[in-house]
Amino acid sequence: MKSQHFWCVVLLSCLLSRSLAGNDFFTSIGQMTDLLFTEKDLVTSLKDYIRAEESKLEQVKKWAEKLDVLTATATQDPEGFLGHPVNAFKLMKRLNTEWAELESLVLKDMSDGFISNLTIQRQYFPSDEDQTGAAKALLRLQDTYRLDTEIISTGNLPGVTTYKSTLTVEDCYELGKIAYSDADYYHTELWMAQALKQLDKGEESVTTDKVTVLDYLSYSIYQQGDLERALDFTKRLLKLDPEHQRAKGNLKYFDYQLAKQRKTEAQKSPKQNESTEREKRDTSARKGRPKDYLPERQKYEKLCRGEGIRLTPRRQSRMFCRYYDNDRHPRYLLGPVKQEDEWDRPRIVRYHDIISHSEIEKVKELAKPRLRRATISNPITGVLETAHYRISKRRATVHDPQTGKLTTAQYRVSKSAWLAAYEHPVVDKINQRIEDLTGLDVKTAEELQVANYGVGGQYEPHFDFGRKDEPDAFKELGTGNRIATWLFYMSDVSAGGATVFPEVGAAVWPKKGSAVFWYNLFPNGEGDYSTRHAACPVLVGNKWVSNKWIHERGQEFRRPCGLEESD
Repeated sequence: MKSQHFWCVVLLSCLLSRSLAGNDFFTSIGQMTDLLFTEKDLVTSLKDYIRAEESKLEQVKKWAEKLDVLTATATQDPEGFLGHPVNAFKLMKRLNTEWAELESLVLKDMSDGFISNLTIQRQYFPSDEDQTGAAKALLRLQDTYRLDTEIISTGNLPGVTTYKSTLTVEDCYELGKIAYSDADYYHTELWMAQALKQLDKGEESVTTDKVTVLDYLSYSIYQQGDLERALDFTKRLLKLDPEHQRAKGNLKYFDYQLAKQRKTEAQKSPKQNESTEREKRDTSARKGRPKDYLPERQKYEKLCRGEGIRLTPRRQSRMFCRYYDNDRHPRYLLGPVKQEDEWDRPRIVRYHDIISHSEIEKVKELAKPRLRRATISNPITGVLETAHYRISKRRATVHDPQTGKLTTAQYRVSKSAWLAAYEHPVVDKINQRIEDLTGLDVKTAEELQVANYGVGGQYEPHFDFGRKDEPDAFKELGTGNRIATWLFYMSDVSAGGATVFPEVGAAVWPKKGSAVFWYNLFPNGEGDYSTRHAACPVLVGNKWVSNKWIHERGQEFRRPCGLEESD
């Protein structure tokens, strides 16, 4: 607004200097009439300036009122509010993009105090990378749980009862653009189509128009091999903007390619045409999300959706719930715990009501200030190193087991902290409880790891133990391999967030206050490859877990080897 004010002053000065250039204007009515028109121009310029100021203030006022209502609601239950992935994405977008736009508007003519405060606070705002990460989390949720863009855009996600939020045309367009920047034309098409659908329904947008959306949409469809639809959308674009140069060029190219394709098909024999049609059907069937590095992707995501393998009646009949005292352990003789069989091979058991609400809150209180990039075991050296990722901010970088070089890890979206027993009596008490119930020595176990999953938070299929091709895994610890895993669920999750075992088809769903336990190694020390597991993306809610990785050293007499090599 300062520049507008400056030009208004300049205009005023110029006009007044012209008016005052001679002091004999009164001698000429004609000259005097010129002054009237000059004054009218001044009034018009002044009104434009006032309208611009009022418009700016009205925009700021509406923004403040909207954010006042939103933040008042959100801060009543921050975790619940951010448990909805659309809310989390829009927070990233708002702080990274929209507040910057507001800053530019306010900078034109606002108090230095506000600008200074905003400028100082902006250094703590999410970055472009954060916004991109949150967007990709939405795409991941869309794929994993097979959600239609309309469902996500309207906020009608499974498990949502509060804090429902919708996506605007600009939001849908932004998701499409982020997919486009990764050459992910499948998701580009989905979200540009959704943006166009909302525009067609009459939703207004200041920054996104149909021409721009159609441009992205037609190209993304072309890249997926559908020339006819790409041509149709290009023609629609040109109806709106006949002079759009790129669209005019694309129209000629698509027409040429389509004619060439049809000519080739016309020259083929009936048998060849049948083969071509079959190829088209196969191509259409393959069309979809890009291929990735995870061979078990379909099985893993199927389990995440609750479409897992059902145990046979015979196997199910061997699964029990019981009161468990670990062979009459003194601490549990009078108050045994509730134990439930979750799976038979590998044996996975769940302990119900094993950690109290107050203990959970204390663990979270201790962990929150320290949540940061996780440490992982370098498979080459065995040294614990930092995995460079932040919640919804940065992917992990891990060492490639073949090259030893740092590579981007797409598989984990969470933050973690480590708590030692000496730091608080509650942590010490929890560790002792794990030892009492498992019968394993936790003195050589790793510290209690507390994790909070971010937007679409997940941990893709992995092993907890070191494999044979990682001979130096956990070498730095000097406590041998990870013999067993104990996992506490410290929150309920409205939708998603299951712990799944793709090799066997098992799925364990989070239940606050419970814990699951399984052995990663057979008694002979060999790894149990059926324990390969994953944490499914959190669709709705906020997932807190803590885990204890128990190592081999100290278990020689607690879990001895069998007499047979296969034991």
